[in-house]
Amino acid sequence: MPKVKDIASAIEEFAPLSLQESYDNAGLQVGDPEMEATAALLCLDVTEDIMAEARERSCNMIISHHPLIFGGLKAVTGADATQRIVADAIRSGMAIFAAHTNLDCAWQGVSYEIARIIGMKHPKVLEPKPENPEAGLGVIGDIEGKPVLEFLRMVKDKFGVQALRYGGPASCLVVKRVAICGGSGASLIPQAIRQGADAILTGDVKYHDFTTYASRIVIADIGHFESELCTKRIFSRIIREKFPNFVTYFSETEKNPIKIM
Repeated sequence: MPKVKDIASAIEEFAPLSLQESYDNAGLQVGDPEMEATAALLCLDVTEDIMAEARERSCNMIISHHPLIFGGLKAVTGADATQRIVADAIRSGMAIFAAHTNLDCAWQGVSYEIARIIGMKHPKVLEPKPENPEAGLGVIGDIEGKPVLEFLRMVKDKFGVQALRYGGPASCLVVKRVAICGGSGASLIPQAIRQGADAILTGDVKYHDFTTYASRIVIADIGHFESELCTKRIFSRIIREKFPNFVTYFSETEKNPIKIM
């Protein structure tokens, strides 16, 4: 049976901590790295419901995309959900691990997984890191050409988007070249335009991003949550390749915190 540190090392080999952004806090957040891992629950965010689900499934490790401890803790008194989860995890022997912007920037990371879902051919990094051109944020590549509305309907269906926010130039009739960034990728819109993308898929696009750029590129805001659910598939694949007998579960209680009326 692998230890917590073995599972962590497998993920960090795929997505090295050196790739994370300076503001981030990826890695093992709670737990003993020497503890044997019985099973792991894979999720996007660590919540109190996720903790309960992990216990029900006899998991002693939670692997998430978004770090539970992001901005630092000054106290653990149970004053908020993060503090309660940390205290609960320590009491119950639950290890909590996150791979965030390092997974975003890794080769074959989050944006590559989105590219696979939409059938993109030969994706390449949209904004490579200077020290490593194979790593960086976003990808860009070609798909089978689709009329704009057909393309948007396909995206809405594949990612389970309840309300797709989009905008674009009237002159764009067919989408062939697409830029992608999981999570919040509006800052990459200018780069996508420079590289000839007909459309960009991302989340958290602001009103003024639409007013500034939608005359030059189709912008499809598929939602932060929807664009990053695929991280569970990446975690599962990494662990399965290294530890084929280790049990992982996709969370079934996880819900988008943003509701649509």
